[in-house]
Amino acid sequence: MRPVGFRQDVILFGRTRTRTNATDLPKQAREHVTKLEGPQGGPKADELAKVLSQIKMILQGTPEAEPSPEQIYQLITGMIEEDVLYLLAANLHRLPFESRKDTQRPQVLVELCKAYDHKESATPAGTVLREVLKNETAAAVILYDDGDEIGSSARGVGGINQDRPQTGNGVFWKFFGWIDKSSFEVAADAFTTFRELLTKHKDIVPKYLAVNFDLFFSRYNSVLVQSNSYVTKRQSIKLLGEILLDRSNYNVMTAYVDRGEHLKICMNLLRDDRKMVQYEGFHVFKVFVANPHKSVPVQKILLMNREKLLHFLSHFLEDRTDDEQFIDEREFLIKQIRNMPSQPVQPHR
Repeated sequence: MRPVGFRQDVILFGRTRTRTNATDLPKQAREHVTKLEGPQGGPKADELAKVLSQIKMILQGTPEAEPSPEQIYQLITGMIEEDVLYLLAANLHRLPFESRKDTQRPQVLVELCKAYDHKESATPAGTVLREVLKNETAAAVILYDDGDEIGSSARGVGGINQDRPQTGNGVFWKFFGWIDKSSFEVAADAFTTFRELLTKHKDIVPKYLAVNFDLFFSRYNSVLVQSNSYVTKRQSIKLLGEILLDRSNYNVMTAYVDRGEHLKICMNLLRDDRKMVQYEGFHVFKVFVANPHKSVPVQKILLMNREKLLHFLSHFLEDRTDDEQFIDEREFLIKQIRNMPSQPVQPHR
C-alpha cells in the first residue's frame, strides 16, 4: 500500500475541549481569519485555532458523545454563508501549524457534498465546493471517500490507497443519484461539480477511472447516459465523449471502446428521437469506429450491421449542412465501416 503523494494543504479541522453553538462558530472563524494579516494577526491566529478545534469536535464528536447531524448541518450551512472554507484556503499560509493540519480533515468536504440532499443548500454549497475542488487534494478527498474502509480518505489524506477499488458507498458515488433524481436546480449544480471532478485533475482521475473502471462505467451508462431526463442524458453523453477523447485518459478510452456492450448503447443513442442526443452520441460512436485496433466483439457488431449503418449514416443529421467538421467526420466513419474486412481479425496492439 503506497500513500498517495498529494499536497496536504487544503480544507478541514482541529482540536477541542469546550462546546459552542454551531451557528456561532462560522461567524467567529470568519472574523478571526479576516484579521490575520493585520497587527493583531498573532492573537487572532490563536483564537482561530480554538474555533477550528471546536468545529472539529462538532464534526467528529467525542468519546462521550456522537456527533449531532443537526449541529453538523447548522455548522456547514453557516460555513457556506460566511464563505469560511474559501477564506481558510486563501489564508492557509498564515495559520499556525496545528491549525493548518486541522483544516485538512475530510469531514467538511464530504458534508459539503451532502448539501445536495437539500434544495435550499445545494447551490451555495456547490459554489464553495467547486472553488475548493480546484485543489487536487480536495478532489482526492471526495474521490477516495469510502467510509471506514482501509485506504479511504476518511482515515486521512496521507493514507489514501489509489490501488484499492472503491466499494461504491463513498460520497462521490452519490453524485449519480443527485444528478439523476434531484430537482432541475440541484441536478444541474451537482452535474457541474461532477464534471469538474472528472476533468480538472489529470494526475489522479485517469488512474481512479482505471482502477474503478467497471463500477464507474456501469453506473455512468445505466444511470446517466440512459437517464429519463433529457438534460441529464445529453450532458452525460457529451461528458463521456470529453473523458474518452482526453489524452490523459488514453488507457481508459481503449478499455471502454473494447466492450461490445458499450458500442450497443452508443448505437442506440444514434437512433434517439432527439437530434442533440443523436449528435452527442455520434461523438462517442466515432471513437469506436476510428479505433485502428477494434476488438473482435466490436468488429462483429459493426460487420453484422454494416449495410444498415452505411445507409443510416449517409442520411444522419442531414440538416447540419453548415457543420463542415461533422460532415467530414461522418464521411470518414462511412469510409472506415465500408472498408472493414469481411471477417473479424485479432487486433495488434
